[in-house]
Amino acid sequence: MDGRKTPLYDEHVKLGGKIVNYAGWLLPVQYEGLIPEHEAVRNKAGLFDVSHMGAVKVSGKEAEKFLDYLLTNDISKMADEQVIYTFMCYPDGGVVDDLLTYKFGENEYFLVINAANVEKDYDWIVEQQKGFDVTTANESDETSILALQGPEAVNILQKLVDIDLSQIKAFYLKRDVKVAGVNCMISRTGYTGEDGFEIYVDNEGVHKIWAELMTVGEDFGLKPTGLGCRDTLRFEATLPLYGQEISDKISPLEGGLKFFVKLKKESDFIGKEALVKANDEGLKRKMVGFEMVGRGIPRDGYEIQKDGKVIGHVTTGYMSPTLKKSIGNALLEAGETEIGNEIDIIIRNKPAKAVVRDRKFLANR
Repeated sequence: MDGRKTPLYDEHVKLGGKIVNYAGWLLPVQYEGLIPEHEAVRNKAGLFDVSHMGAVKVSGKEAEKFLDYLLTNDISKMADEQVIYTFMCYPDGGVVDDLLTYKFGENEYFLVINAANVEKDYDWIVEQQKGFDVTTANESDETSILALQGPEAVNILQKLVDIDLSQIKAFYLKRDVKVAGVNCMISRTGYTGEDGFEIYVDNEGVHKIWAELMTVGEDFGLKPTGLGCRDTLRFEATLPLYGQEISDKISPLEGGLKFFVKLKKESDFIGKEALVKANDEGLKRKMVGFEMVGRGIPRDGYEIQKDGKVIGHVTTGYMSPTLKKSIGNALLEAGETEIGNEIDIIIRNKPAKAVVRDRKFLANR
């Protein structure tokens, strides 16, 4: 199988990881199995190798001004060491990518972007920076990232760091932290809906940190976790996946993510005009949750009908490991999005009954 390997590739093979090609990378989709790994993160802890993600440094006198133009969220309101979720959009309001923005200081920022989009994103950033006094650097190849997620994550990591982790609030970062003696940046972020940390380190140091976390984690129920449960965990937590809930054809507003699009911020941003217009005129499509009434498991791309007429499609669908229900997200015509609306998911060319529901899947677990 062809593809790029993270520095921990041999470790994943040794642990029995089932390797697949994801976005051009050879990564473990699972080790023990999707369900036990998913449950480990919800109840104890899981450790993901997410070194395939992209990393871009933005610095210079006009870094803040540039990022406020490039991104939909309000960069000017960020505190030092804060992390925010945001989008890069095209002029028509479609999404280039969704990403995390880390503020190191007044003139220094760090963007974490999706693996499948690294080249496209960086080309877009470089094209847009013309006229701004900024420097950008694609540091993806030199950066390894581990995601330690779950209710026991803080107890595991605390054993290996030289700081009190309670000092790091959700969506904040700390640089120059020693993890198992290795210099790292850590942030209280993740993609699972659980408490946890992402650890940024050079490609050499990641081996020691992975090994130490796995050793210390034995007493806390830690499991190595793969791409399979990463997707089910983020979906249950109503977190979008680029190419499914948002894309160059699905705007953040249609994806139900308006909170991260500051239409009233002072600075203009790419796509602002189109998004303000769409918001003012009323959206023609909206993202909803749904729950299967009939048999069958919905999958990404399945057609959705009402009275024989196509009204949308499934963006993500699973048998939820936590809820033990067949649920999904769907992009539907705006007039069909009322809670309780009955719809048909076309599974193997046959309609299967479902009902529109809210997307707070984990609210009462």
